[in-house]
Amino acid sequence: MVARLIDEDPEQAYAYSRVALRLASRVAAVREAAGFAAYATQKYSEALAEFRAARRMTGSLELWPVMADCERGLGRPERALAMAGEAEVQKLDKAGQVEMRLVAAGARRDMDQLEAAIVTLQSPELASNSVQPWTARLRYAYADALLAAGREGEAREWFAKAVEADKDGATDASDRLAELDGVDFVDAMSDEADTPDEPDTADTAGEVEDLSDGQDHDAEDADDDEDATDDDEDDDKS
Repeated sequence: MVARLIDEDPEQAYAYSRVALRLASRVAAVREAAGFAAYATQKYSEALAEFRAARRMTGSLELWPVMADCERGLGRPERALAMAGEAEVQKLDKAGQVEMRLVAAGARRDMDQLEAAIVTLQSPELASNSVQPWTARLRYAYADALLAAGREGEAREWFAKAVEADKDGATDASDRLAELDGVDFVDAMSDEADTPDEPDTADTAGEVEDLSDGQDHDAEDADDDEDATDDDEDDDKS
């Protein structure tokens, strides 16, 4: 239930995770799910505690990058960088190492070290032409760092590469690319709502016709009245 709700309704997922913790706090999977639910709702202290508990239970290093990101969320980027330099990182699989690189680059940016963040992201995985599950996010992070450093031309190139790799729309790279190209998106529904209703041509024509008929009738009545007045005057003369 927690995993199903975490993207759609993080707060509800968090509530379910607290119930699950009361019922099965000694189950590693429950502690890990509770950690992700807390992480999704930006409760980084709780998330870090749950991730640490799950790691103690399983001995797995899989959660190392997200634990480091919790340190960032708690305003401790230097701790995240320290974790990025630990021996545990070398024991992660390729996806975990790329995730750790993204966290480390984010920590550098937290510390206003933009150039260091750019260098951190430069890697064989970034240069590779093959598309992996992490490729779009890695290219996007690199493009975003370049743009923040004022290197707009390079940023545009890498946003375009991120779009190529992002088949599932996991990032907003296409929007960022369009923004750099000066493309403005117009909300068609909003335009329809803002456009005043135009009068119905048929109804307007009918109203004009009715008005014209009324004017004709008024003119005929006026002529009848004038004729009647002339007849009265002739009778008086007789």
